[in-house]
Amino acid sequence: MEKIALITDSACDIDEETISKYNIRVLPFKIIYKDKEYTDKVDITPKEIYDKMKVEIPKSSQPSMEDLENVYKELEEQHFTHVIAIVISSGLSGTFNAFKIVSGRFPEIKTFIFDTKSTSVCEGILLKKCGALIQEGVRFDHIIQSIPDMKRKLHFFFVFGSLEYARKGGRIGRISGTIGELLDVKPIVSFDEELGQCFTYGKIRGRAKSLKRLVELGEEIAKDKQCDAYIVHGNVEEDAKGVYEMLRKNPRIRNVHLIGQISAVVGVYSGPGTVGVCYAE
Repeated sequence: MEKIALITDSACDIDEETISKYNIRVLPFKIIYKDKEYTDKVDITPKEIYDKMKVEIPKSSQPSMEDLENVYKELEEQHFTHVIAIVISSGLSGTFNAFKIVSGRFPEIKTFIFDTKSTSVCEGILLKKCGALIQEGVRFDHIIQSIPDMKRKLHFFFVFGSLEYARKGGRIGRISGTIGELLDVKPIVSFDEELGQCFTYGKIRGRAKSLKRLVELGEEIAKDKQCDAYIVHGNVEEDAKGVYEMLRKNPRIRNVHLIGQISAVVGVYSGPGTVGVCYAE
């Protein structure tokens, strides 16, 4: 019989209930300040990160290979036969390669590692769908064959409060903005499907109009199909609630989920003021 484990990294944005329900192993990133190092989602919260950003913008490092190896040893002891790993974009982090290296040391456990070419709630949605399939008794090979199609049905857009944090963190990708910021132009940002890096999907002048555009994108996607919507934010709960209320009025969007704060490791680069929406067909 197959015994399948789900593994991810702490860049994923997913509720604790889902993590517990599907027994998802979460490998934590490290959040690094000048005088102290924290473990993401263990001894520091996203809100604490955002609150401290006025004083210091921290760095981050990927989950350690030692931690990942320990997880595999535990899975081995518990007689797991298969692993599905859903991880942050290889265009943002070396986590995908670390998973490849460590999983190769445990050939008796068949591992499939999926590079989401994205992050945050996009990882979380895929984990939730995979967890449900595992619980239903769907076979490993069928699940991994279906993951790329699941990903194609996800559309993730977000607006930064400022490009300052992405620029300083070196994760600016192909987002344009220096001159635009002076004119209050807010780029709508998404992820490149090939490289898994951020790029400017569109440009809107003004904060209110940029948030409204996030909602309009959902209306366009849901025009001929039904969708669910998942909202995350960087310490701007009121803005996220405003987007939530606008999306609830669309009958083509079945369920609107206000997930909450963007994970700390993503928040280091997106910064406070970010609002993101992932539309799942």
